[in-house]
Amino acid sequence: MAVQELVEIKFRLADGSDIGPNKYASSTTVAHLKDKLIAQWPKDKDNGPRTTNDVKLINAGRILENSKTLGETRLPAIEVPGGVITMHVVVRPPVNDRNNDKLKDDSLKKGGCACTIL
Repeated sequence: MAVQELVEIKFRLADGSDIGPNKYASSTTVAHLKDKLIAQWPKDKDNGPRTTNDVKLINAGRILENSKTLGETRLPAIEVPGGVITMHVVVRPPVNDRNNDKLKDDSLKKGGCACTIL
């Protein structure tokens, strides 16, 4: 039975606060990390992510892909025993769909041409 290599990771939020550190297996996918991050997101912070697509994880200047595992991303601290990896978290701001829906509804109610002459 092979021993899983554990990687210690903390997540740095935009305001400078951290979540973690926690230990993860090197076979853990980036998408799974994002799920764990969303579950541990502080409740007192506004504009928290809702889905994994709202979160980008950045390590060593690279945006990590959801389908990759930690082992495949070649994290620099894996080579240093006991090193903690800091990943920066970027959250996509929520999109206000109400304005877009209102514009669509208004254009449907008017009927006729929707062209604008400047």
